[in-house]
Formats: sequence, C-alpha cells, structure tokens
Amino acid sequence: PAVFAVTDDPLVVYTSNIAAILGLRSLYQVLAVAAEDLIYLEKAVAILLGFIGLKLTAEVAGFELNSLISLFAIVGILGGGIYLSLEEQKKMKAAAAEAKAERASSRGEVA
Repeated sequence: PAVFAVTDDPLVVYTSNIAAILGLRSLYQVLAVAAEDLIYLEKAVAILLGFIGLKLTAEVAGFELNSLISLFAIVGILGGGIYLSLEEQKKMKAAAAEAKAERASSRGEVA
C-alpha cells in the first residue's frame, strides 16, 4: 500500500508487492529455524518490540530519538540475543560432553 504514495504504475505496484511477499516468506523460514536454535531470540525480539513501542510513544509526546541511536539499539538487542543464545548452546554442548564422559568413565570405558 505504501507504494501508492510513490507511483500509480500498476506494474510497479504489483511487482513490489509480489517481491515483498516472497521476501517475507523466505525470511519467515529463516526466522523459524533460527528461533528453534537461538533460545534467546524470541526474548530479544520482545525487548526490541518494547523499545520500538516506547520510541513511537516518545515521538508522539514530542521527544525525537536519533535514528543512529535507534539503529545501534536494534542491532545491540538482536546481537545480544544471538550472542547469549550461542553462548548457552556452547554451555549445553559442554555439559552434554561432560556428562557423556562421566557416564563412560563410570562404566570403565574410554570416551
């Protein structure tokens, strides 16, 4: 719908909407897999949506937040969620390997 503000050409309108739909569909697949692997990603997205809501509320109240600050906040929140998820995965793998080695040593096997 926003494309109508730019042009009245039906070809541009239809192709831009098709491209947006196809792009969002593939992005959804990527996010669905990432949400399974990255356990803190959903929490980071929730915090991000809260930040965006606060930013919009602040703009209505007359407080303008610099776009560069918003960009750094968005990247920082998502990056932090991904980083924490990857660190948690490392801890879980290390704990699983340690438990496996402990089980093997209790049976007298070499891991």
